[in-house]
Amino acid sequence: MDFAALGQTLACGQCFRWRKTPDGAWEGVAGGRFLRLTEKSFSRLPEDPFWARYFDLGRDYGSIRARFCRMDPALARAVRYAPDIRILNQDPWEALCSFILSQCNNIRRIRGMVARLCDAYGEPASGGGHAFPAPRALAAAGESDLRALGCGFRAPYVREAARRVACGELDFALLRRLPLPQARARLTALPGVGPKVADCALLYGLHRLDAFPADVWMKRAMRTLFPGRDPAWFGPYAGVAQQYVFHYSRNHPELFRRENAGAGARCS
Repeated sequence: MDFAALGQTLACGQCFRWRKTPDGAWEGVAGGRFLRLTEKSFSRLPEDPFWARYFDLGRDYGSIRARFCRMDPALARAVRYAPDIRILNQDPWEALCSFILSQCNNIRRIRGMVARLCDAYGEPASGGGHAFPAPRALAAAGESDLRALGCGFRAPYVREAARRVACGELDFALLRRLPLPQARARLTALPGVGPKVADCALLYGLHRLDAFPADVWMKRAMRTLFPGRDPAWFGPYAGVAQQYVFHYSRNHPELFRRENAGAGARCS
C-alpha cells in the first residue's frame, strides 16, 4: 500500500467519510478521530495501532492478490486494475447505518448525507470534524429531522436500527462470531435491511472477509465475467475479490453495454 494509490481504497465505495483535498492530501474521520494524510505523514501510519488496524496493514494482501490472479483471467484483470484496494476495519454501527443510507443512492449523495448526519448529531472528533453519530443519538432523532437531512424513506430504518443497537438487541460482537448465514439473518431482520446491505455491514463493518455484497453492478459482473459461479467460488476472501470486481466493473461500464441497453434505473 502506498500513498499514491490510497484512493483505490478510500474512493472505491466501501466508506464515505474521506475526501481528497486540492493539495492532494486525504482527510477523514474514523473512530472519533480526524486524520489528514499526506505523502510525508503516510509513512508513519503503521506506528499508530488504531490506524494500522483501520487500514488493515497487518494483512498480506500480496498473497491474496496472487491467489486471485491464478484463479481466473477476468479476476486477474480486476485485481491488476486497482491492486492496492484493502478492506477497511470500520466501526460496525457506522458501516450498517451508512449502507442503510446507500439504498437507491450514489456515492456522492451518500457522502453528503453522511456528512450532514455527522454535523447534526455527531460528537466533536479529536483533531477536527465530527464523529459518526452514536446509535442513541439517532434513535432519539425525529424522523422528520432525519428526512430534512436528506435521509428520505430511509429515515425510519435508520432510527429503528439505531434503537436496536443502542438497547443491545443487535449485538455486533455476536455477529462477529456467528456463522455467516446466521449473522446475515439477524441483520436482514432489521426493517429496510436486505441481503446486500447486510453483507456490506458484515464485510466493511465487521471485517467478515467471506461476505460478498451483491448489488446491481456485482450481479451484472457475475453474469458477465464469472458465469455459472457463485460467491463461494472465490473462497475465504470472497469479500476482497468482490471489492476488486466491483471497482473494476463500475469503472468499465462498456463490459455491460449490451445488458444495459434499454434498462431503467434500479435500486439495489
